[in-house]
Amino acid sequence: MHTKNAVTSSSFFPTPELGWMSKVHVNRPAVVRYAEWIKKWRTVKGNWQAAWFLKAVTCIDLTTLSGDDTPSNVYRLCFKAKHPIREDLLKALDMHDKGITVGAVCVYPARVTDAVNALKAAGCNIPVASVAAGFPSGQTPLETKLAEIKLAVEYGAREIDIVISRSLVLTGQWEGLYEEIRQCREACGEAHMKTILATGELGSLTNVYKASMIAMMAGSDFIKTSTGKEVENATFPVGVVMMRAIREFYWKTGNKVGFKPAGSIRTAKEAITWLMLVKEELGVEWLTPELFRLGASSLLEDIEKQVSC
Repeated sequence: MHTKNAVTSSSFFPTPELGWMSKVHVNRPAVVRYAEWIKKWRTVKGNWQAAWFLKAVTCIDLTTLSGDDTPSNVYRLCFKAKHPIREDLLKALDMHDKGITVGAVCVYPARVTDAVNALKAAGCNIPVASVAAGFPSGQTPLETKLAEIKLAVEYGAREIDIVISRSLVLTGQWEGLYEEIRQCREACGEAHMKTILATGELGSLTNVYKASMIAMMAGSDFIKTSTGKEVENATFPVGVVMMRAIREFYWKTGNKVGFKPAGSIRTAKEAITWLMLVKEELGVEWLTPELFRLGASSLLEDIEKQVSC
């Protein structure tokens, strides 16, 4: 692999002892070269391509995060979540009876009840995910973040996508970041927690790696690239660094943490490249909705278009 030594850190264990942080270094040029190589990967063709497309569908967090969201458009989103690909297309692939749905429906806390009710009425068990903790800026007091998380869970969210306080990363307050995420994890209760790092606002790939490790140490079930609201969202260099952190964390602890790239993933080809990268970096066992999600609002439309070709 081109970046065998792109990411290095000292030996450590996942505890609040964070002395190892000062020794972390990310070789940015090596990571960027590897990312450029990734862009040149040839995509799969034929029936294999259709299979990858459908795999991508099952990993999508179908999302609406708009100020004008209403119960009716959340209902339509939930219908699409249960029927992501047209029935005639699935029949042509002999996949109409496989129960293919998206991975989750993601909304604001105020729309969680609408989504839960719509999915219940549709008779499906797709989880509802809610953004929380001051999404998207993270610029709210911790007490408010925790209250918002608890409300979203109370409303029926089974997954919570929190966003970190970027200022804690940019000022090197790693213990403070650990404690904030730990308290968010506690507030989530039985709900799964995805921690959004907002990587485009962290300043460096080294900070992305450190924040990834802190998030996992504090109990995150997933680490996620972006809110989708930043200028720069999911990029391959960031993805590589985060997946290397996940891999090292797994080697150190035996705990598997999921990965979710989000924002600016609009085409089926891009989705397949992300799937291939996860397979390359983490292995096929990560290619399930339990360990990999794609954050997207318009991706599904292009996948359906490609499946019909």
